[in-house]
Amino acid sequence: MFKGFLLGNYTDTEIMTGVTVVLCPQGATGGVSVRGGAPATHETDLLKSENTVDKVNAVVLSGGSAFGLESVSGVMHYLFENNCGFDAGGYKVPICVGASIYDLECGAFGYPDKAAGYSAAKNALPITELCGKIGAGTGATVAKLGGMAGAIPSGMAVCMRKEGDLEVAVVTVVNALGNVYDHATGECVAYSEGDIGSPFTNTTISCVITNAKLTKAQANKIADTTQDAYAKCIRPVHTAFDGDTVFVLAGGEVEAPLIKVQMLADEVCCDAILKAVRS
Repeated sequence: MFKGFLLGNYTDTEIMTGVTVVLCPQGATGGVSVRGGAPATHETDLLKSENTVDKVNAVVLSGGSAFGLESVSGVMHYLFENNCGFDAGGYKVPICVGASIYDLECGAFGYPDKAAGYSAAKNALPITELCGKIGAGTGATVAKLGGMAGAIPSGMAVCMRKEGDLEVAVVTVVNALGNVYDHATGECVAYSEGDIGSPFTNTTISCVITNAKLTKAQANKIADTTQDAYAKCIRPVHTAFDGDTVFVLAGGEVEAPLIKVQMLADEVCCDAILKAVRS
């Protein structure tokens, strides 16, 4: 499944942070939706439908808040060494987009740097389902309305689904301010109450991966509607203190109705959010 895509992780259990990278060395159509009011992102403007570059070589999810965006440079360096990227004339420039969560208070101060990003890319493997406090989810926590003292550990998860020839996977790192609920049953999975004690220690970031053939505008639309999965599972969501971001990568192998891809991405993202928190 997911021909042309790889997934790599770098985990640092001492400073409780890490990197998760989705590689598509030959390029995939990209999209993005940023709804949180406090994002830490890299090169998201490239993915606007009207802008020139339409293929992405990597989505980099990391810890470390804005410091962690340094890890994108390591992924770029790895791809450059392997002759992957946008042909700009004299050189190929790897197109790498990314987003980070705030996890600086989960261990000793530190963040994933260029070497961490390079390591995650170099060790990337075919995509499989997994979950836990690994990669960018190493220092993730949720339910912080009452402050970090009552925060509940979360993590990173990958969920996959195949319907006919259509394949959809979602990689998600759940580090939300809000409480987390099972969208199907209403069960509260992670809960705290009180005044907002840690307003800037949040953000949920995800990447939808599909083999569907999508335009750049369609990839952006799917990124936007996949944010509905956040709203189903996280309350409150898209706050001024979250940097909620969804990326989309489309391999372009299979014709599929846009609505089918949208629905599947929404469902799989809900599964991934719950899996990350329950892990």
